[in-house]
Amino acid sequence: MNIHPLTDGYAVSPQITPEDVPAIAAAGFRTIICNRPDQEVTPGLRAADIRTAAEQAGLDFIELPLMHGVQFNREIARQRETIAASDGPVLAYCASGTRSTIIWMFGAAGTIPVPRLLEMASKAGYPLAAYRQQLEEAARE
Repeated sequence: MNIHPLTDGYAVSPQITPEDVPAIAAAGFRTIICNRPDQEVTPGLRAADIRTAAEQAGLDFIELPLMHGVQFNREIARQRETIAASDGPVLAYCASGTRSTIIWMFGAAGTIPVPRLLEMASKAGYPLAAYRQQLEEAARE
């Protein structure tokens, strides 16, 4: 498990396993968001498997799969709302953490300046400068 904090309340990770969940809870996370579609993973790593482990650990679990190459405007709002509603830090995961970072950036584009968003993502290991123009457009909306 490789957790990359973006803020004090939000971190991203590549795919997690049910066995990782107790350590995630011990690290203080209160909510796990699954941004990875089940079609991408093998049995044992599907959302239902992680959900069971999360619920056993007393964590909230939200399934919000993001498909590659698909616009996810509705999901941006839902991800932002989930983060705001969590009673503590949130960990979002996908294959590498990139989609979980991108959706967070678009959700925060109106409140955090775009250069700062890109800096935060890059510092966490996700160089996403290619999204600058789209983020600036989202920040103006």
